[in-house]
Amino acid sequence: MRFMMMAVGLGLVAASAFTQAPPLAITRIADTPATLRALPMQVGGRTVQDGTQLLRQWPGTYFESAFHGPAIAFAVGKGRVHLTARVDNGTPASLVEPKPGLYRIAGLTPGNHRLRIDVVSESQAEATAFGGIFAPAGTTARPLRARARRIEFIGDSHTVGYGNTATSNTCTQDQVWSTTDTARGLPGLLGARYDADYRVNAISGRGIVRNYDGFAADTLPQAYPYATLDHAHPADDRGWSPQVIVIALGTNDFSTPLRPAERWKTRDALHADYQQTYIRFVQTLRARHPAARIILWSTDLADGEIAAQVAQVHARLRAAGDTRLSYVSVHKLGFTGCHAHPDTADDAAIADAVARAIDADPTAWKG
Repeated sequence: MRFMMMAVGLGLVAASAFTQAPPLAITRIADTPATLRALPMQVGGRTVQDGTQLLRQWPGTYFESAFHGPAIAFAVGKGRVHLTARVDNGTPASLVEPKPGLYRIAGLTPGNHRLRIDVVSESQAEATAFGGIFAPAGTTARPLRARARRIEFIGDSHTVGYGNTATSNTCTQDQVWSTTDTARGLPGLLGARYDADYRVNAISGRGIVRNYDGFAADTLPQAYPYATLDHAHPADDRGWSPQVIVIALGTNDFSTPLRPAERWKTRDALHADYQQTYIRFVQTLRARHPAARIILWSTDLADGEIAAQVAQVHARLRAAGDTRLSYVSVHKLGFTGCHAHPDTADDAAIADAVARAIDADPTAWKG
């Protein structure tokens, strides 16, 4: 059955941080992927093949294809998601909670182009699906340029970009979701700075041994081995070899008081467990990526407790012989995002601080 073509009334917005260009014209169309030619894709982030679609749940996933022609299409699958679409270095257009279906970008200038679809929202509640990128009549595939640099980001809400585009600290959960933009946060900024592919393994509210306010759920190290948060799909990281790994974990371990029912009866006991677990986690990463430059970073929140504990982890790992390890403490952030989280200006400051640590190592990209 075919339907009328209809414009997507989903708020096509321009992000001022990107190169200015006319807004993309995106329409939802009646064709099905079977009527078009699938294009090869480069995928950033962990995904799971599910029939003809890819499931993804960790934030910061992106999909890219190169093509020649005036139009391109992509298929959105199930799940609540906020996507941005960008052609070449143009202005991204937002699709907020698009319905499953096929979407077409037309009216492009003749010639060679590259399409990038970014998932900018967090998807803790469920995995979402992406159905691929497709060539309409008159469009042909072009080879994708492989990027030589790769960064892995591991962390919590400060890595996700939780509410980073909000204009107020006071946000509902729907507002948090709609103002979170991982592509405009630390991962997107450093990825663009170094023209690097990246992977984001971060979950808001999670810590090394303790989640925010002691709530029960996987900590980040417990969730890390899986491609989806329900443990249904173990992560297949074969072929993923980052030269730089950027980790920020500890905010949720220390930003709230211990509750009587929690297993740590003193702050010292929490510190000891945190340090030992963090050290084991980094050592596991080091065993997988022996040449990577690993950067631990923290803010100065919680009266310096987070920074002090991360510094201890760094010192103990260095003392144990890990020399390809850096620690970065970031100060004087504004925290004007949702619920006193970093805003996009803070994200830029964090990216600058982490970049200084990367640039200080002339062998960072040789790992």
